[in-house]
Amino acid sequence: MNAISGATIFVVQTLVSFYLAIVLLRFVLQLVKANFYNPLSQFAVKATQPLLKPLRQVVPSIAGLDTSSLLLAIVIQALLMAFVMMLTYGTILDLPHLLIWALLGVFSLFLKIFWVAMIVMVIVSWIAPGTHNPAAELAYQIAEPILAPFRRMLPNLGGLDISPIFAFLAIQVVQSFFMPKLAEMAQMPDVLWRLI
Repeated sequence: MNAISGATIFVVQTLVSFYLAIVLLRFVLQLVKANFYNPLSQFAVKATQPLLKPLRQVVPSIAGLDTSSLLLAIVIQALLMAFVMMLTYGTILDLPHLLIWALLGVFSLFLKIFWVAMIVMVIVSWIAPGTHNPAAELAYQIAEPILAPFRRMLPNLGGLDISPIFAFLAIQVVQSFFMPKLAEMAQMPDVLWRLI
């Protein structure tokens, strides 16, 4: 890979990954039943509406899940991976592998969204507890479904909530140990593994 294709991959990956994160965030927001009127929720809705509106007419919601957002995220991830494969190797290999790699990429980004939400929630709770900020409110709404099971398992330590520590550990274990094994089993090339 020469410098021009490396720079092209970097620019395209950055822009597409940003949009992909917004699409997956929209799925997560509906999944956790976040406040739809939050300005950041409205941003996610408006940014994804042009692609999702026609897709929603074809792909119905299943069991209350926003399947069209999830499908769009998988398609965007697959297209990004196909683009990187074409520039790097001159081929995209086969579609089934590409689909599996895209699913792994979307799942990895899904975990990162929860990770970032918990980081924001923890930092806000240290720096400005009790503030009402749209980002902090959204981070809390996203992180709460992940933290709630740990809160139920852990003993009450007064005013100290250590559930984020265990949630961070769980996500890190999945990202560091299970995701590489899954990528290896799916024969994901290193150039794509670096994308996720």
